[in-house]
Amino acid sequence: MARMFRVLGFWTLVIALMAFAGNMYEFALLFFVQTAVFFLLGYLNFTERTYLMMFWGYMVLAFLGFTYWSVFEMGMPV
Repeated sequence: MARMFRVLGFWTLVIALMAFAGNMYEFALLFFVQTAVFFLLGYLNFTERTYLMMFWGYMVLAFLGFTYWSVFEMGMPV
């Protein structure tokens, strides 16, 4: 399971580099931070249950943040 967090770190790094190349600096910074966190957690060798709980916590926060942003912060489409 620790290896999967390193894989998540790799893919968030790829997304961050593409966003950086596309001049989306805030988006890239968000994904660079996620990359660092995923790599750090991937090398801490927690139990599989701990990794699953952290992943589900991450998913809940990500979906809540996405939903909040898309409903309350984005303007209505014209």
